[in-house]
Amino acid sequence: MSSRNLFTVAAIRTSPDGKVREYLFNESPSVFRLGDMRAEAAQNVSRINEAFDRKRPIKLEIDSARGVVSKIMAPSDTEVKEFAALRPRLENPQKPRKIDLDKIDHTTFDIVDHYLKFPVFALCTKILPNYAKAKSIFDYCANQTCSLPGPFDINPCIPFQYVRDGCYARAHKMRWIITTKYGYCCEKVFSFANSNMDTLAVQATKWGGCCVTWWYHVAPLIRVKVPLGKFSMIRAMVIDPGMFNQPVALSTWLSAQAVKSCSPNAHVSMYAIQPGSAYSPANYAGTQFSTDNNYTSTDATLVAYKNLHTCP
Repeated sequence: MSSRNLFTVAAIRTSPDGKVREYLFNESPSVFRLGDMRAEAAQNVSRINEAFDRKRPIKLEIDSARGVVSKIMAPSDTEVKEFAALRPRLENPQKPRKIDLDKIDHTTFDIVDHYLKFPVFALCTKILPNYAKAKSIFDYCANQTCSLPGPFDINPCIPFQYVRDGCYARAHKMRWIITTKYGYCCEKVFSFANSNMDTLAVQATKWGGCCVTWWYHVAPLIRVKVPLGKFSMIRAMVIDPGMFNQPVALSTWLSAQAVKSCSPNAHVSMYAIQPGSAYSPANYAGTQFSTDNNYTSTDATLVAYKNLHTCP
């Protein structure tokens, strides 16, 4: 898909041998390279570098399926002002945590009171009473996929069948469902590949089996009460119908994004649990986030991707 929009440059990465240059944007999880624009190559590189240095949005035509920037333009002052108004910043974001997936204990990592002591959990206390309720919410969200014929209970439908881009919009619409239709807490979990040439790499087994790479990913995080002998514990679970067929533990969700057969650089550098109002990253470090309180950007993105598919 090609689309013109405004983007902020999160990072420009160059491989150690200097042969690969990647362009990362806060408004897309895809990893981009410049397309065949030889006549304007130097000018385009200069434009992106300037936008990055000045922290000013740039207008791009992108192909997220191929990870290519095909055209670069200078936005007008009016467009820049409108862009800023649509993406106010999240106040008091939570600090991200570095992670080594090879060293985590999957039996304890997802227990909220044991490992995941994020202050954001104090903002909402109405957690899901059991896994059955979590599964019913997951199934409801999954049934809103644009890959089904409809009619749908919500508008617009959610393009789970296209996972190359738009995770921020899918997650935000599911957050709306969880909080509005079901009345439960919903945080967001962001994963990042923001060290060296790291990349998040997943195998899209639900949509044809091809590999998909990102520099970040986001999905709704729910807290679920689960039995533990005579007692119970609160477990962090993720709802991501683009990747799974049921709610999964946070550790499972993170581990699924480091598939080495898809990329030798597959590695989750860090993750962050933010309030549900967080929409997309606002910097490469994963310490700032934009919001979309009116769901304007959310719905526009869902509509733009509704007819696309992940694998050829």
